[in-house]
Amino acid sequence: KKGGYVMIKDHPCKIAEISFSKTGKHGSAKAKIVGIDIFNANKYEEVAPSSHNLDVPNVGRKEYTLVDIQSDGYVSLMDDQGNTKEDIKLPEDTIGESIRSMFDDGKQVVVCVLTACGIEKIISGKED
Repeated sequence: KKGGYVMIKDHPCKIAEISFSKTGKHGSAKAKIVGIDIFNANKYEEVAPSSHNLDVPNVGRKEYTLVDIQSDGYVSLMDDQGNTKEDIKLPEDTIGESIRSMFDDGKQVVVCVLTACGIEKIISGKED
């Protein structure tokens, strides 16, 4: 289903488009799935028989309060229970820049962390 998640070539992807071909003289209907990697925005394609199953990644989102930004780009985060996490790097794009500027202005910042396949990435930040 469009908007869902699927594993394409060992990358967790969000389905951007899906199309089905008709059954041919020999063989079954095929599904062409185009997905965009949820971590680096690369585009991947998969063609599979429509009767086959595909792997679906377990994608989770969690919000953390930003405690500190280290000079090497790693951030200190705290969850609702007070547990700290210091193994995620601030993204080096417009999202990372906006989070850094809000933090530098002394604002309370809440970041959303996307998790799938053992990979974690900050995908958004907002003022609390």
